[in-house]
Amino acid sequence: MSDLFGGDTRVAPTERRPSRSRGRAKEQRERKRRRRRSIWVLVVAALMVAGAAYVVIELMGGLFQGAQGSDGGVDDYSGIGHGSVQVVIKPGDSGADMAATLAEAGVVATPKAFKDAFADNPQAASIQPGTYNMLLEMKASDAVIALLNPTSRVSFKLGIPEGLTKDQIATKISEKMAVPIEEVQAAIADPAAIGLPAEAGGNAEGWLFPATYDIEPDATPASVLAQMTAQTVAVLTQKGVPQDQWQTVLNKASMVEREARLAEDRPKVARAIENRLDKEMPLSTDSAVAYGLGKPGTGLTTADTQDASNPYNTYKFLGLPPTPIASPGTASIDAVLSPAEGPWLFWVTVNLDTGETLFATTYDDHLANVALLRAWQDENSG
Repeated sequence: MSDLFGGDTRVAPTERRPSRSRGRAKEQRERKRRRRRSIWVLVVAALMVAGAAYVVIELMGGLFQGAQGSDGGVDDYSGIGHGSVQVVIKPGDSGADMAATLAEAGVVATPKAFKDAFADNPQAASIQPGTYNMLLEMKASDAVIALLNPTSRVSFKLGIPEGLTKDQIATKISEKMAVPIEEVQAAIADPAAIGLPAEAGGNAEGWLFPATYDIEPDATPASVLAQMTAQTVAVLTQKGVPQDQWQTVLNKASMVEREARLAEDRPKVARAIENRLDKEMPLSTDSAVAYGLGKPGTGLTTADTQDASNPYNTYKFLGLPPTPIASPGTASIDAVLSPAEGPWLFWVTVNLDTGETLFATTYDDHLANVALLRAWQDENSG
């Protein structure tokens, strides 16, 4: 068909150019490859960060949270602890007993942690019974160290020296515990409250064992006195003293305690007492007479030794005094149980400063020794 204007109406063939749809597809494939590379880079980076975080947690996390147990719980705390709690370590507690007590109180994370720390510390076996101020959530090894530190203990010590009477002991307890003396005296007068054995006949004299005692915060005079009587029973039992001889042994030992100043003299005084009893001689012990009168032995007069109204006057009455006259220590009890061999019937301390004591078999020799005492007194009267 001819163009109206006479031109050629055929269309020339078009050039062969790249398809637009194919270009777009290629571009999309490239973007996908780049996106996949980015994702893998992010995954690898994330894995590296996670691994590093895991190492940090394993190495340093315990500083804050403690070591993790197999069940996800804390096996042991690693921090210094916080807060405060009191725990009681009982007499005879083993490391396992302490571990259970501390774990229950929240001091250590697990009993196992403390038992391991206890086993690793060679001094742990010397942990003493008592009440302790402890921190919460402590490292187990630190808990062992705290229990070994005397400043951690809440309890205080009460020292009772040998040779005190029950009234003197009552005064010491009153002063140390800051309780009225009447409260202590009432406890002493209650045999059941202090666990006094029937052999004592209701009188605590001689049964309050001299030693150093740990006094807990909630202790009462009765509980402290019960410790003392229990210790006397324990000592007599350990030494194999028949129960029906307990009072007799304490009675003799109390006189040995008050009559002998030096350790080497105790078995000799014990023998002299036995010799006098065997011969049915008056014991003539100034300490017993003085006890009955409530005065020092050095203050006795001749009239005092003739006073028949005093049941403790061993110059007037044969045999042992009605009760012990003081609390004897182990050395005096041992002296009574194993007295020295010898014929002595008399003894006298000739130097009141050093405690030097001379022994005699005859009354004349004894008078000569007494003269030495009088000479010493004259020289030191000023």
